[in-house]
Amino acid sequence: MAFWKNSRTVMLKLKLLCQRREQKKKKRRPGDLAEDDLIANADKNYEIKIHNVILDTVVESIHHRYAANTVLCADVSCMDPKRFPEIREKGLPNTAMKELSKCLLKFDDRATVEALQAELTSLAQHWERLKQSLQEEYNTRAATTSDDSGEDLDESVEFVSTSCSTCKNCLVCCYLLLSQYNLLTDAYHIIGLGYKFILTLSVSQVACERTFSTLKLVKNRLRTSLNQENLEAFMLMATEKEILMALDKDDIIEKMAESSELLRRLLVY
Repeated sequence: MAFWKNSRTVMLKLKLLCQRREQKKKKRRPGDLAEDDLIANADKNYEIKIHNVILDTVVESIHHRYAANTVLCADVSCMDPKRFPEIREKGLPNTAMKELSKCLLKFDDRATVEALQAELTSLAQHWERLKQSLQEEYNTRAATTSDDSGEDLDESVEFVSTSCSTCKNCLVCCYLLLSQYNLLTDAYHIIGLGYKFILTLSVSQVACERTFSTLKLVKNRLRTSLNQENLEAFMLMATEKEILMALDKDDIIEKMAESSELLRRLLVY
């Protein structure tokens, strides 16, 4: 009896093995190529094995990065000036600005969904008139270096200001217009905070790489004993050099004099 059971088990295993071998391959549709097909055309070979693979990787990376923040991306799309004509005609969806409101409530208690929707609707209504007074270009700053050795970079790095033309149809132009006419304090305070929050977010790893490059310039071989507080101060001064150079020296001296009585006697009197 035991022999019969063992032989029956062996027969079932053999049958399953034969079925797996006899399984038909997936039928190819017109235009599909098998992996073992040779491609004579070099351009077609490049398109299939390199171009399409890179494109699929990019699409998958974008989907993986932004899948968890689809609701926030939808709120950002509503703040795009390209959507303002649609907002003027149909209005905002009921679910708009909810995710952005959750992020902004940490900074301002007035950043409710109703306040964001009201200010964004008002900005969309007046955008065509406001953007006519927007400046044609704005300045940006980039760091350039001529030393490839990796040593003494703090002496070879130069910050170059370049002018970029405004398109009057993007998030940056919206924030520039609100800040240029001092509309961030009263008229569009909440939505201005939303634009500032969105533009501060690091979409790619470029900002992180730039921060580490600045850190390498600040904390070099001669400044290895910096504590955390001084290092943060030096990093802030290195990244916001234009604001630092625009400060009045007398204001800095008076601010330092307020810290102690000894500095007051030395600096003021």
